[in-house]
Amino acid sequence: MKILIVEDERRLAEALAAILKKDHHETELTYNGEEGLYYALEEDYDLIILDVMLPKKDGFAVAKALREQKIETPILMLTAKGEIPDKINGLDSGADDYMTKPFDADELRARVRALTRRQGVVIMDTLTYGDIVLNLSTNQLIKGTKNVNLGFKEREVLRLLIASGEMITPKETLLSKVWGDASEAVDNNVEAYISFLRKKLKYLKSTLEIETIRKVGYKLVKKEDK
Repeated sequence: MKILIVEDERRLAEALAAILKKDHHETELTYNGEEGLYYALEEDYDLIILDVMLPKKDGFAVAKALREQKIETPILMLTAKGEIPDKINGLDSGADDYMTKPFDADELRARVRALTRRQGVVIMDTLTYGDIVLNLSTNQLIKGTKNVNLGFKEREVLRLLIASGEMITPKETLLSKVWGDASEAVDNNVEAYISFLRKKLKYLKSTLEIETIRKVGYKLVKKEDK
């Protein structure tokens, strides 16, 4: 599930992302209202977590603008304010739920689950491609009766490769999505994790291989198709 976090306190935004990753959610972070509104209008998200007190455009204005543009994505508003009028203002602006900071991590996760259930969002626990199954809940790569455990980054790299199907996944995409735009990770980090995954596919005797597209990226191919 893809969640947009619009929160100007960077440490809090990163903490939110870390909490949500425990439930295998993909997150994107923005740090002001104008940027948050742009992202929400340009891309599809399953949920938006929106702070009220934001620079450039506050959360109330962002929520109202989204609803005026017929964007029906569920919105969970966050604020340090707990007064009833503020909650009413948030809900009237188009928010679906409201949490007052500081909040409990488990409560946040429960509210996210509740909001996405209302929208009929189904979170896939497994991905199947070729002769392998990637279990996102247990971080296991499975072929028949054999399985092997993956680290978080291995799982995310493979998930993105599977999502791309027969298309090439650029190195830049892997770096951005798995390590984050603020990370100091470089191409060698990606190459190392691709190597780990190749060894595990070989251990499982899978018909899938990760092909390197020189100076571009990687894609999954079936041996018999080569």
